[in-house]
Amino acid sequence: MQKTYMAKPADVKPAWWLVDADGKTLGRMAREIAVRLMGKHRPGYTPHVDTGDFVIVINCEKVALSGNKWQKKEYRWVTGYTGQRSETAEARRERRPELIIHDAVRRMLPKNKLARQMLKKLKIYSGEKHPHQAQQPEVLEV
Repeated sequence: MQKTYMAKPADVKPAWWLVDADGKTLGRMAREIAVRLMGKHRPGYTPHVDTGDFVIVINCEKVALSGNKWQKKEYRWVTGYTGQRSETAEARRERRPELIIHDAVRRMLPKNKLARQMLKKLKIYSGEKHPHQAQQPEVLEV
């Protein structure tokens, strides 16, 4: 009888992936990044173990949204004071473009402690440069 394989944290060897967000659609790119962070692309995927890889995203300010979502899409958050804060996607791109990709990927991960651990392996940068050349990331075509 064959037993079900359960990965152990010591068995997992994470890889590094490089994604260029220039001209890529936000949702399609975020889905692929979330799959890599969770480790669902591996045959040894185990839901209760972090089997995912590291993902580096460059050119985050050049990500694409379809239609008129730059003006219509709103991000809302609670500050602790009365009322909510909100801003459009266009304003967020000007202020902190990394948050657009970060929030899209975060909302595609499971809602638990393991997801917070997975999200720490997502590195997002504006522009072409990143400090992770020593890890020799492979280019991931989305």
